[in-house]
Amino acid sequence: MDLHVEHTTEYRYTVPTRHSIQYVRLTPPSNDAQTVRYWTIDAPAPLSRWVDGFGNIVQTLVVNGEHDSLRLTVHGAVTTHDTSGILAADDHPQASLFLLQPTALTKPDKALAKFVDSVGRPDPEAPIPYLHDLMGALRERVDYVPGETDVHTTAAEAFEAGAGVCQDHAHLFACCARLAGLPTRYVSGYLCTPAGDREEDASHAWAETLVPDLGWVGFDPANGICPDDRYIRIAFGRDYRDAAPVRGIRSGGGEEALAVRVSVKPAEQTQAQS
Repeated sequence: MDLHVEHTTEYRYTVPTRHSIQYVRLTPPSNDAQTVRYWTIDAPAPLSRWVDGFGNIVQTLVVNGEHDSLRLTVHGAVTTHDTSGILAADDHPQASLFLLQPTALTKPDKALAKFVDSVGRPDPEAPIPYLHDLMGALRERVDYVPGETDVHTTAAEAFEAGAGVCQDHAHLFACCARLAGLPTRYVSGYLCTPAGDREEDASHAWAETLVPDLGWVGFDPANGICPDDRYIRIAFGRDYRDAAPVRGIRSGGGEEALAVRVSVKPAEQTQAQS
């Protein structure tokens, strides 16, 4: 599927900030599931590109001098391929070292440990049936309800509330799969939704588990499916903080207001509207 992406992130400050540094993870890689045709990021200063320990493309933005806003605009086109949610495994050593460990956002509590026990235990050599059961059980337990959580909400808090968004579902799936002994990573990206769906759904998150002899297998508990050719992968990590689209620090600036607008559409729909 040929998909066109437009993504604008704008920060506004109540008091001009003197200096800001942002780490931008908004550039998708080409892999078995997607081919990047073109991708541009318009920013108020030059971007310095590097690759982090998870293999994500990161660009550092440094803005010196007083500014009361900061705006990033992405324009891109990606051809996606339906791989049944599977990506070939890479050689990064963090899979076994880091992706079985809890983080501040994915640390389990007694309720989550009990929930994992209720789902059962996976066959280490063939965990796919278990992972589908886990995805379904989480979706039944935690409703998709925008506005109930934020980027600081932990998996345990979302589980207790019984509500959250895709970020919370991805954190919960990673937390539970790790408790079951399965290395799992958080994925940030985009989802092309049917016409008329909420725009905020276009910016998405899900999880991928390392499965022997298959590779990374994706699971999207928010929608109860494995990723297909409607999904674009951007970044991976232990949790949201490792894969956040934009994250940084600033000097001054008072209060901050964030506005995000995302559009992901099939190429034919974009052409028809032009």
